[in-house]
Amino acid sequence: MTTSLPKETLPPTTAAIRAPLSSIDAAPSAWKVVLRVASTVWSNGKARIGLVMLAVFILLAIFAPLIAPYGARETGFERSADGSAAHWLGTTAAGEDVLSQLLYGAQISIFVGLVAGLLSTIIAVLIGLSWGYVRGFGADVINFVVNLFLVIPGLPLMIVIAAYLSGGGIGMIIVVVVITGWAWGARVLRSQTQSLRSRDFVTAAVFSGERPFRIVFREILPNMTSLIVGNFFGAATAAILAEAGLEFLGLGDSTVVSWGTMLFWAQNSNALLTGQWALLFAPGLCIALLATSLTLINFGVDGISNPRLREGTKK
Repeated sequence: MTTSLPKETLPPTTAAIRAPLSSIDAAPSAWKVVLRVASTVWSNGKARIGLVMLAVFILLAIFAPLIAPYGARETGFERSADGSAAHWLGTTAAGEDVLSQLLYGAQISIFVGLVAGLLSTIIAVLIGLSWGYVRGFGADVINFVVNLFLVIPGLPLMIVIAAYLSGGGIGMIIVVVVITGWAWGARVLRSQTQSLRSRDFVTAAVFSGERPFRIVFREILPNMTSLIVGNFFGAATAAILAEAGLEFLGLGDSTVVSWGTMLFWAQNSNALLTGQWALLFAPGLCIALLATSLTLINFGVDGISNPRLREGTKK
């Protein structure tokens, strides 16, 4: 004859603690993914250098009002002076301190790069996922629009749009960069979406009756994280270079201090002819280093989607 203990005297079982454990385990899983991604990126030597360089630029931009010896538009100094103890990089033709402008200029250049890169990536993700998943007439329309933007050369298109929208300031620069910078990323994400669309887990979700919107953003999107992050860094790099190019051509707001406007005013004041190399060299070098830092970080991001690109991987 078998006897059973009263229900309240049973020892704790898996069933009794399943609910609290599931809620506890769910949180670390997300952190584990984040830590694994961060570890993969940090393990890449090039990405490490890029992260350090980007952090330096961001800190200089944030603390520019505290670090800069003078205001960005402060005048009254000797015009077109060479470097000295008071003005390390000299002064401009208007009597402004070049070093102070270089520090303040980082704010605009980094802001435009990050905002334009983020907006371009969002548009690329939405269009790329839709283009890769839908079929029929909708896919043909998206295909026509994307190919149209890909065929038109980017720089002439930016110049035309910027000239048409002249007077819009930094907001206009961001709009121009976003309009011309999303198509390439959309095409890459479309190819990956088409590949994932035929996977078993997506097919299972379709047969289980899930809606297309849920399938795209719940099943497909999480598997494209590395591509999306890589697209962001690529778009941000292109945005920084585009902003500098448009400002240099005089198509932006020349009253705003950025690395691009510094190049514009240096060219207008014939800095090369007067021997003031710092007016051109300093902002040009900063633009190149910032773009290089984002490119180096992208090497680490590539290692997430392709383990063979990770440094230290045994062959």
